Amino acid sequence: MYSDLLYHIALTMVPHIGDVHAKELLQHFGSAEKVFAARKSHLDKFPGIGIVRSKSIKTFNAFKRAEEELRFIEKYKITVLTQSDTAYPKHLLNCYDAPSLLYYKGNANLNHDKVVAVIGTRNHTDYGKEMTCKIIEDLAQNSVLVVSGLAYGIDALAHKASLKNKLFTIGVLAHGLDRIYPAANKVLAKEMTANGGLLTDFMSGTKPDKQNFPKRNRIVAGIADATVVIETNINGGSMITAELANNYNKDVFALPGKATDIKSSGCNYLIRSNKAALITSGKDILEFMNWSGVPEKKKATQKELFIELTPHEKTILTIIEEKETASIDEITPGCDFSSSIIAAAILNLELQGIIACLPGKIYKLL
Repeated sequence: MYSDLLYHIALTMVPHIGDVHAKELLQHFGSAEKVFAARKSHLDKFPGIGIVRSKSIKTFNAFKRAEEELRFIEKYKITVLTQSDTAYPKHLLNCYDAPSLLYYKGNANLNHDKVVAVIGTRNHTDYGKEMTCKIIEDLAQNSVLVVSGLAYGIDALAHKASLKNKLFTIGVLAHGLDRIYPAANKVLAKEMTANGGLLTDFMSGTKPDKQNFPKRNRIVAGIADATVVIETNINGGSMITAELANNYNKDVFALPGKATDIKSSGCNYLIRSNKAALITSGKDILEFMNWSGVPEKKKATQKELFIELTPHEKTILTIIEEKETASIDEITPGCDFSSSIIAAAILNLELQGIIACLPGKIYKLL
């Protein structure tokens, strides 16, 4: 049982082998043990591996450290998830750079049907605190799983508000499960393991070094259906998470702030650049994601039987009809006109009640 897990842990430790390479190697060879057993000549020719990476695999000799990690996992009853495990977060699995291994301590279902990441600055305002608590309170109406980074500020507020409203909440860490950073959140983290959990792709002994936080952020963005940015300046770490969420084709929401407020400058930018939808409450999120549970009201007037469409609208409508549902990435290649025209045509089709936008920016006929 532990044999391949040992090799899998070891594979994550090999220099120059990242999550993308590990995924490709595991898919090709079938197991981590077989990756290490492969001939160097075979690895040399493997796409994306080459001589340097194959040498790193064949000369790897830190298996004792992997054995130590196994003992740590056993001692503290850590759940280890590989990409082939059914409990591995499916939303995260769809991301090209999904972690090869996840270390998890908790009792929440990582494949919950409604997952929202709530993020923001470490130095929030009273407005940010008030709105975080209000948004979480609204989300509690639909048993949403709340994810954040267990940092000072908005992250900790989101976790605390979730626990107060009896919502499971997951803290994604930029270090191993042998420590909590910041230390001030140790009591909070303990409560979360009984009412949610702690998740990381870092081995025990890993310190919360600066370069680990962007890696942490990709899990926060990837595991959620939607990411909510409460407050952040234009250069804040939350902007990285929002950008990652957009790259993963996830829905992003931002709370607007005053034009002169530096701590809302990032949120205002995301809204202004159409990288996030403006929200003023958690109810806005529930409605946008179609999680409100309230049946859609039937339109008072019947749709016109014959609606005049532009050639651009007809092209887009044909693509959606053929596919039944289509994302913007599936629509764009079939159009020989600019992205701005595509966006305008899609908006007109929505306004005319011909198509609807589903979570994940996927469109369907009404």
